[in-house]
Amino acid sequence: MFINGEWIKKEEKLSVYNPATGEEVFQMDHGTGDDVKDAITAADHAFKTWSKTAALERANLLLAIYQKMEARKEELAQVITKEMGKPISDARGETQSAIDYFRWFAEEARRVYGETVPASTSDKRVLVIKQPLGVVGAITPWNFPLSMIARKVAPALAAGCTMVLKPSSKAPQSAVEMTKIFEEVGLPNGVFNLVMAKSSEVTDVLMASKAVRKITFTGSTRIGKLLMEKAAKTVKRISMELGGHAPFIVFEDANIEAAAKDILATKFRCSGQMCTSTNRVFVHEDIADKFTKLLTDKVKQLKMGNGLDEETSVGPVIDKNAVQKIQSQIDDAVSKGAEAVTGEVNLTEAEQANGNFIQPMILKNVSPNMDIFTEETFGPVAPIITFSSEEELLDMVNHEEYGLASYLYSNNMSRVIRMTENLEYGMVGVNDPLPFVVQSPFGGVKESGVGKEGGHQGIDGYLEEKMISIKYEE
Repeated sequence: MFINGEWIKKEEKLSVYNPATGEEVFQMDHGTGDDVKDAITAADHAFKTWSKTAALERANLLLAIYQKMEARKEELAQVITKEMGKPISDARGETQSAIDYFRWFAEEARRVYGETVPASTSDKRVLVIKQPLGVVGAITPWNFPLSMIARKVAPALAAGCTMVLKPSSKAPQSAVEMTKIFEEVGLPNGVFNLVMAKSSEVTDVLMASKAVRKITFTGSTRIGKLLMEKAAKTVKRISMELGGHAPFIVFEDANIEAAAKDILATKFRCSGQMCTSTNRVFVHEDIADKFTKLLTDKVKQLKMGNGLDEETSVGPVIDKNAVQKIQSQIDDAVSKGAEAVTGEVNLTEAEQANGNFIQPMILKNVSPNMDIFTEETFGPVAPIITFSSEEELLDMVNHEEYGLASYLYSNNMSRVIRMTENLEYGMVGVNDPLPFVVQSPFGGVKESGVGKEGGHQGIDGYLEEKMISIKYEE
């Protein structure tokens, strides 16, 4: 842990295991709620000076972080793969995304603009200024252990806020490496604090503290709702990226070769463990058989294995509990009439015995009565559902709970406009499996989240608007 500019040592240790091998790869000091209180105190004290630091100075520190990360890109990617298992090529992409967030918000730090508002009388001037909120509590997940930190820390620091971060206990080492960089560039003591303790202890302290003005969280909808309830007691600002159940829609006029190829990026990247992962594949009935064969051929070519192997395209899932949950969804679907299509198992005996692997799979003949149709699947399983019309599709595809990302494949522009306006999702990729970039807002609707991260909108969640009316003698 890192509190008020010092590394804190504890007797209790947290072990981190490579999900591909079961081997211990990292250890982290494990603290208590008292450590979280110390971190909040440090952040609150540091806010008094950091919030008044010139925007240019804050921007220069963020640029220094960006440059240090560029120099350690491969080292950071290796850490990601070792602690959470994704293929090294995916980890490099995540590292680049994290780097890009620091560069983007270094630039946005200098673009926090206010307003002048016409007054109702000639002897007044009305101003609106933007000021940093205060101490921010951040809770990040294991599936993107570096980029999710960057997406929260970079705009918070750019705005002039200070932070207490609690990373996932399943993948905390990326946060440690990131913190080392903050220390090296000379981030002032207390501006950023890293804590690790039992989740309930951390959240209870963060939520009860009146000094913590905002909570930013990425994780499950269930936990997000609990945090929102607790935030109400002190009226904290919240931003949350929660669960997704992304549809991937393929119309009969689409380029089905491109669509089948792109599903590999949205469904099997990170072993399907992304909030934006494709969860249901809706294919028009006229092309369903042809499309399913194309996709099956591509899935069978995927190589599953240890993410550190350069040839691996699908790594393990995070732990045994994840394996069991995914398998239960598969079993439920098959028992209700779905047909499972898989590739060849290409694991070593050791990987099969010790790793948390699920064979990349396609499920055909999926129907709404199956669990996988309504529950988010954090794994490499692609269920295919057929449809006959836009009206039938929309009835199935708009989920009453989730509304994060969606993907639409069609070359009919009239249809694209109709569908994108009627899809109840915060983000739509049209013929694009990777529409997410640092310069655009990221976030969902309904129970998939509150607020936006990224884009020029990303810094707004860390700022408060203040109206100033000045009356003077004419």
